[in-house]
Amino acid sequence: MRTRALCAAAVVALLGCVRPAAAQVDQDRAQTFFKEAQALCERDGGRLWGLSVCAPMVIGDLRTQTFATSQPPPDAARPRQVGLVNAPIQWGGVTWGAYAWDFLANATPQARNEILLHELFHGVQPRLGLAVSNPQSEHLDTTDGRYWLRLEWRALARALRGSGQARNDAVGDALAFRRARQARFPGAEDNERASEIGEGLAAYSGTVLATPDPDGARARTIELLANGEAGESFVRTFAYMSGPAYGLLLDASSPGWTRRIRDTDDLAALVTNALTVQPAADASAAAARYGGPELLASERQRDHQRQARLADLRRRFVDDPVLVIRGGGSGTFDSRGAVVVPSAGTVYFNEFRFSGAPGSLEARSGVLVETDGRARRVPAPVRQADGTFSGDGWTFTVAPGWIVREGPRRGDYEVVQDK
Repeated sequence: MRTRALCAAAVVALLGCVRPAAAQVDQDRAQTFFKEAQALCERDGGRLWGLSVCAPMVIGDLRTQTFATSQPPPDAARPRQVGLVNAPIQWGGVTWGAYAWDFLANATPQARNEILLHELFHGVQPRLGLAVSNPQSEHLDTTDGRYWLRLEWRALARALRGSGQARNDAVGDALAFRRARQARFPGAEDNERASEIGEGLAAYSGTVLATPDPDGARARTIELLANGEAGESFVRTFAYMSGPAYGLLLDASSPGWTRRIRDTDDLAALVTNALTVQPAADASAAAARYGGPELLASERQRDHQRQARLADLRRRFVDDPVLVIRGGGSGTFDSRGAVVVPSAGTVYFNEFRFSGAPGSLEARSGVLVETDGRARRVPAPVRQADGTFSGDGWTFTVAPGWIVREGPRRGDYEVVQDK
């Protein structure tokens, strides 16, 4: 099971993924949620992708171990991911859409349905040949990365509001901003393309399926683009805004594109070909039409403040003593305010849960996930009580057959198999 952000739908920037309710699953409300999502799925009837995204659903709460299902559960052990992830899971040989109760319970009806349908699309994504990873685009935490991305979103919003030549001109601006950004960061094009296929198409599907008509979907996507700019980090979330925007432009310019798209395609390139539009010749000149000078000044100010914070985070999660938990597993994290520490990884500050072979981690005050995703770091000192280890805002329960021992660097600890 891949690690997934708890706020998996395109609403992450709009809602900020409000704080968890910390309550057990309300059976009546859960059934209402299931019925709403099922009705939306049945309304589509498989038209969007050529197959139905409908599937059984389960909502769980990890702390209370309560859960609700949209149909009777199978005669099989309940997967441990229930209540931990928003993601497709296998249960009784069937793909289910699994959700964490906290965030559905706090979401607006529109956002909730987007989350539910987003994950149902992920359930059929492999059958469509569109299941790809969502790599971290760490360049989107730099001044240039953020600046050109925000300009691209502003141009996409203008394109969605317009038609004819005005729309095409705005698309040309968006493509110029995209090209300017990707030219500055080797590998950025591949990372962004993969994220927009892997998560962007799911966000597009959630937005379209949860909205009653094309005009409503455009309005919703413009709203998401505007609110997305307020995000503190775009590293893992940018495709939740870009995906719906490019998808809706393809709806208008290339009917049936969802039946032809491949996992190697680039959404922006598809729009370029469908509209026969080329990037604006001068991206810097085009930026002035979207508040570029003011936007750049704000991003430079943000970066000045960010450097001081990065120094503090590097000290806390890299230089000072830490507990290192290596190995794969599944988990959820609230990506609001996440900060990339160059050459080290990304620090997540809010609700973070991880479960893997070494054990389970819960944290609320900061976890660094190394860039390759293979290890998590939390600050020492480490306290032990009855097989549970804890520190500043985190708790780790070690799994049988594993131990916590002193690490190779003085003051560090690491989780290893007990041989």
